[in-house]
Amino acid sequence: MERTSGPAPGSTGTQAIDRAAELLRLVVESARPRTFTSLVTETGLAKSTASRLLQALERNHLLRRDEDGAFHAGPVLTRYALRGDITGTLADLCRPTLERVGERTGETVTLAVPRAGSVITIAQVDSSYLLSATSWVGLDLPTHCTSSGKVFYAHGRLPFPDGDLPARTEHSASSAAELAREFPGIRRRGYAVARDELEIGLVAVAAPVFASDEAVIAAIAVTGPTARLDQRRTAEVGALLTAETRSLSAALGHRP
Repeated sequence: MERTSGPAPGSTGTQAIDRAAELLRLVVESARPRTFTSLVTETGLAKSTASRLLQALERNHLLRRDEDGAFHAGPVLTRYALRGDITGTLADLCRPTLERVGERTGETVTLAVPRAGSVITIAQVDSSYLLSATSWVGLDLPTHCTSSGKVFYAHGRLPFPDGDLPARTEHSASSAAELAREFPGIRRRGYAVARDELEIGLVAVAAPVFASDEAVIAAIAVTGPTARLDQRRTAEVGALLTAETRSLSAALGHRP
């Protein structure tokens, strides 16, 4: 049935913008290309109205059609996603979660993203303790020794290493096979742990942030000394992180 009223009754211009925005959102948040029929069915728009709005979005390069006629995000959105400041946008979106976790734990909380086969920390909330006063932003670290790196490996966001791995401590994984044995547990419980692996006396716990297409786009980690993050406390922090990142992922459009 054709929709006869929109979110802003009496304003044709606003109604058209709302309907076009809804079409754009449905395409961008979908895990696969959207057909014209599926968009008409979900929005309830008349075919003529949907066609007119989709053509306008396509003319302005916000959407594009493939050879089968299905709709994808357009080149304007692709260019924006590739811009350097997209990490700043992500950091802004995640900042309340980082601060909330920092308040609950008192430890250092970081936000990391996969980039060029590595992991880069793009935001941090400092610990309230003197011990742990380290800035992780921009540091180049061996990914297999970090909890965030393990999250990205376990969810296929980093190319898997081959053969032997450089050991930072006697607790670091020394081979790709040894590292891979951790992945089922990481995916099952929802977080990864690196204890005494990057440095003796240091513990990190990280959980994934999902986008609407099921991809892991970031990891939020809590880092602190073993004196404060014993096994029991590590499990508590892991549960807190999974709850917080689940809510954050939902706000980003993730529907598991």
